[in-house]
Amino acid sequence: MPNPTENWSELSPRQAIELQKQMASQVILQDDLPEVTTVAGVDVGFENRDTARAAIVVLRLTDLEPLDYAIARLPVTMPYIPGLLSFRECPVILEALAELRVQPDLLLCDGQGIAHPRRLGVASHTGILTGLPTIGVGKSRLTGNHGPVPEEKGAWVPLKDQEEVIGAVLRTRVGVKPLYISPGHRISLPTAIRYVMACVTRYRLPETTRWADGVASARGQRWLEQLRYLPGR
Repeated sequence: MPNPTENWSELSPRQAIELQKQMASQVILQDDLPEVTTVAGVDVGFENRDTARAAIVVLRLTDLEPLDYAIARLPVTMPYIPGLLSFRECPVILEALAELRVQPDLLLCDGQGIAHPRRLGVASHTGILTGLPTIGVGKSRLTGNHGPVPEEKGAWVPLKDQEEVIGAVLRTRVGVKPLYISPGHRISLPTAIRYVMACVTRYRLPETTRWADGVASARGQRWLEQLRYLPGR
């Protein structure tokens, strides 16, 4: 199967923007999910200016116990350009997904879905490339505006760009900063919020993001130690 990202290194910024606009028109913002029994978090970091690393951890939805994980590394083929970060992240995400033994029913990405100036953040971009239902779980706002978020757990307010609702600003825990949730692909905003909250325990971040971030970070060895006894590892 041809790799849809293999020619991205040849794209100019203008061409990448045009491709974003074309792909954004393919995003599905209605619920089109299978029965969700497995959820996964993905986090991408950069070991240096030349190497991207993606970590994906698949969890069972009912108890948020890990079932599988993968770590992939690839050379970076596009320089950092604001608004085009997914062109740096998606190739290594696809590489990590291909290494999983347990495929997720729903993927929660550390980044934006449609809460992006051209409505194609990394979650939407990944969803279009893979066909997976995806959610953007951002720690900070990329675009849009919102009012104050109530303090209670699970409260949220719309994130808007002009008059268009592009996501939700969600309080996952009392007394902590909210998260920026947006549909990626094949999911509606209310359903995206519901699944994010289903993955939240006592921390600000959902367990999907916590696991992926932990494995991808400098603290990864401690997290990997907890995964070493998974079947097949």
